[in-house]
Amino acid sequence: MHLTSLLKDITYGDHKPVITKLMESETSKEIRIVFKKGQEMKKHQTIFPITVAVFEGEIGFVVDDITYALKKGDIISLKPHIGHSLIASENSIVWLSLSKNDSIERVQQINK
Repeated sequence: MHLTSLLKDITYGDHKPVITKLMESETSKEIRIVFKKGQEMKKHQTIFPITVAVFEGEIGFVVDDITYALKKGDIISLKPHIGHSLIASENSIVWLSLSKNDSIERVQQINK
């Protein structure tokens, strides 16, 4: 059993989103991404499917040059190899579920 919280130890980065691994199970890795308004994750993709949920705030989720305004409670999933980017319309907390075979380090490298 694993127990954690999306709200514990929230930190907003000055220049880029703060990415934290919350837990890892037999099948997935659960990641929290904390954005200040205006912060973004530039276009990227993964070789595994992902699921993204907005826990707090609002983000623009861009796929194929279409921006989806995702608000608190919205969930989106993507198949592998789909380029996407995110930009925070307001301070936001995002939950990202990755494949067990993916790495948090890959996610952390996106905005380096």
